[in-house]
Amino acid sequence: MQRELRVPVVSFTFGLLSNDDVARLHAAGLYVIGTATHVAEGLAWRDAGADAIVAQGAEAGGHRGTFIGAFDEALIGTMALVPQLADATGLPVLAAGGIMDGRGVAAALALGARAAMMGSAFITCAESAISPAWKDRLRSMPDTATSVTRAITGRHARGIRNPLMLRLSEAAQKIAPYPVQNALTQELRQTASRAGNGDYLSLWSGQGAHLGRKRREGLGAAELVAQLDQEWRAAVARIASLER
Repeated sequence: MQRELRVPVVSFTFGLLSNDDVARLHAAGLYVIGTATHVAEGLAWRDAGADAIVAQGAEAGGHRGTFIGAFDEALIGTMALVPQLADATGLPVLAAGGIMDGRGVAAALALGARAAMMGSAFITCAESAISPAWKDRLRSMPDTATSVTRAITGRHARGIRNPLMLRLSEAAQKIAPYPVQNALTQELRQTASRAGNGDYLSLWSGQGAHLGRKRREGLGAAELVAQLDQEWRAAVARIASLER
């Protein structure tokens, strides 16, 4: 017997949906989340009818969500972006970028976020399907290891610098737009993954990823969530004790 499965939440990183598209998703019972890298984008998502906003700080790993203006003018840090979006839109804000432990979660909540969205903290977990070579780089990277580039996929993204990023960046005028560049480099990256060669992978990573080294290698996602829950509660308790 087949049973229809309904996705309760949809979240968008690239671009902006129309009011009609958001209305269609609402009619299907979905909660709609849009990504903003500055206030104008947050207001655009609010006006389109989104239910919540991901505040993608400059520290965040992976592709940038900027869709209004130049990407380099939208590299606003998470701590500056979260309260501005919360104040301007009045919508629930999810803080993303540079958050790796309970201290970061507590800070995001203090700044007006309803929740924290974490990527780099989880992709080294046991359940993650990324290449072991990628996990190794994430666990060994220094705090200055990442850059934002469009050389690998044609769309700006933050990742760990490696020969693939550096060599492609040397010929910036030859980089095709997304998704063409992504398709052109895909076979090389897949081959590198199978070979365990981190020099030619797209090693997407946030700026805080090196903080993950303090955790046990091979940690499961459920155990990480439990640790984060303990950490943010402890951080809030420490702050409260300072106010007494």
